[in-house]
Amino acid sequence: MFSTVLVANRGEIAVRVMRTLRAMGIRSVAVHSDADAGARHVQEADVAVRIGPAAAAESYLDIDAVLAAARETGAEAIHPGYGFLAENVAFARACTAAGIAFIGPRERALEIMGDKIASKLQVADHGVPLVQGVSEPGLTDEQLVAAAADMPFPVLIKPSAGGGGKGMHVVERYEDLAEALPAARRVARQSFGDDTLLIEQLVATPRHIEVQVLADTHGHVIHLGERECSLQRRHQKVIEEAPSALLDAATRERIGEAAVAAAKAVDYVGAGTVEFLVSDRDPDTFYFMEMNTRLQVEHPVTELVTGVDLVEWQVRIADGEHLTLTQEDVRLDGHAVEARVYAENPERGFLPTEGTVVALRDPTGPGVRVDSGIMTGQRVGLDYDPMLAKVIAHGPDRRTALQRLGAALEDTVILGVGTNVEYLHMLLTDEDVVAGRMDTGLIERKLPELQFSRPDAYLEALAAHVGLSTQDDDAARARSLPGAHHGAGTGTDPVVPAGVEGNGPVNGSPAADFAGHRDRLAARRIGGTAWRADGFSATTALPGPAPFEADAARNVVTAVGAGNPDTAEGRTVHVSEGAASFEIPVRTRTGAVQAQLARIEREVHAGGPELRSPMPGTVVAVLAETGEHVAEGRTVVSVEAMKMEHPITATLPGTVTVLVGVGDRVKVDQVVATIETDTPENADGAAPAG
Repeated sequence: MFSTVLVANRGEIAVRVMRTLRAMGIRSVAVHSDADAGARHVQEADVAVRIGPAAAAESYLDIDAVLAAARETGAEAIHPGYGFLAENVAFARACTAAGIAFIGPRERALEIMGDKIASKLQVADHGVPLVQGVSEPGLTDEQLVAAAADMPFPVLIKPSAGGGGKGMHVVERYEDLAEALPAARRVARQSFGDDTLLIEQLVATPRHIEVQVLADTHGHVIHLGERECSLQRRHQKVIEEAPSALLDAATRERIGEAAVAAAKAVDYVGAGTVEFLVSDRDPDTFYFMEMNTRLQVEHPVTELVTGVDLVEWQVRIADGEHLTLTQEDVRLDGHAVEARVYAENPERGFLPTEGTVVALRDPTGPGVRVDSGIMTGQRVGLDYDPMLAKVIAHGPDRRTALQRLGAALEDTVILGVGTNVEYLHMLLTDEDVVAGRMDTGLIERKLPELQFSRPDAYLEALAAHVGLSTQDDDAARARSLPGAHHGAGTGTDPVVPAGVEGNGPVNGSPAADFAGHRDRLAARRIGGTAWRADGFSATTALPGPAPFEADAARNVVTAVGAGNPDTAEGRTVHVSEGAASFEIPVRTRTGAVQAQLARIEREVHAGGPELRSPMPGTVVAVLAETGEHVAEGRTVVSVEAMKMEHPITATLPGTVTVLVGVGDRVKVDQVVATIETDTPENADGAAPAG
């Protein structure tokens, strides 16, 4: 068996692989970029090696740097995880040339299955059913349009070299196909370095069912049942479960056999996943989509219902061992469901977020498993995929698994960076999801109905008071904020939350009523920088990452961000209540007035309506010039983060002033352009008179 294995990845998958390596007695090697120098996977490895700067192309995707780290540390094998180099045939070939085992399939399987067009042609020869489409290599946009003329619409444009749903575009009408193809090629080229496209018929109310396979180097191939991955947003999986509630025993056997046939078609070795589309209206019919030649993000649900450690078998197979499991040995025990926790803002269209984790609590309980890549104090940036962790629950049946996962999400605390935890909890409790009525379009249909939580007066008061209670001593606090005291006080002018002027209302409660919470929220110094919050179960040192925890009735956790240590101005209090979390800035009366004046000043000098970036990211395109007249809906600037491009469009017609350039980094809500609205003099599109 290997003595040292390098994990060529980061985040939760690197931590998860290392967990199995540790259990097998194998020394683990982490690689990291400059951005990840303090990351969890670096801390948990036996050895860590820097391989480059933050940009993935100069670190995690740098084959030479990864192999140099393997040679330096004496690693006999490399586990690629998923993403980055996991399905890169050049990397697998380079490992072989260097005499280092690649823990994954052989080069032929990577080449064929890495090309959606070639893979369909290959598996079709082995009796695996395909959906109707255009999948010939080398076709131009014009040829694709012509070839799709007889296809039923809507259709799906897919990058041939793609994966993970990136770069896929739905086209509802044939007339719109020609316009959609250039954008699809651009995204494919940026994401995968290959702009080859294919077109497939969009299956009505589709279910996304995938089958896990294992194959050794001696010709033995088995499957470990299927996973339901139909809850998706923008073709990205959000919640997965095993087994599927849709399939009966006969269909389960047939789709498993088809997956094994697909694997044998390319002499597959290791762990892989064959993905199928199944019509919700006709669950006996399924179509091959693609094969993922690596470990899947959602592999834990299969592990929980089968009891098989897939990472362990990946390592053993790469070391040449025989697969001792037979198809008859595979038994599905109960049900498992997984939720992916992302650094994103559901209320802003799921745009990525960033920040520093100031408080963290992983859930526990019967059947609960957490695969996480973060720790308290870790910076979450925009350089890589936004997934932070996976929360998984297993139970004797689907209902129990869903209930356990819902409770686990309520107990999950991640403060300092915005996440989708509350959104995941709402999905799990949706009546259609609970009943198993799911398809890949359900999330988009349900999203307008979702109502996200808002901080109530209690949480606003808690945030304000805790934010002010982090000063070193009462005297300093009294000097900076006259009239503000620990414990009972007048409450006339200590602090107001963001957006509240003077003693105005806070969700219907006057700011003066903060005093009514003082006996519940009072904080007092008990020595050094340690504070005790009366009525709360925990004592914490502030400033610092440890949270205050409320009683079980509210399950409130708070953590305090940076700010002025004397006045608390600029301080942010992060609050978690159940599955919901909030960021509440704490401001003095003076600070609130200054913020309002700054907003007025900005609007006066902006020259008109502002176009703001909805997410932090990088400007990848500027499509209008300063002084140009733009129509409403015209794209002015495009911002990209985590391989997701977002167009920023004109909200009304007028003359634009562009404030950013290609390559600029922008923050969320940063003004990227302004528009001087049309007047009778310039409404015809001419530049306004000077």
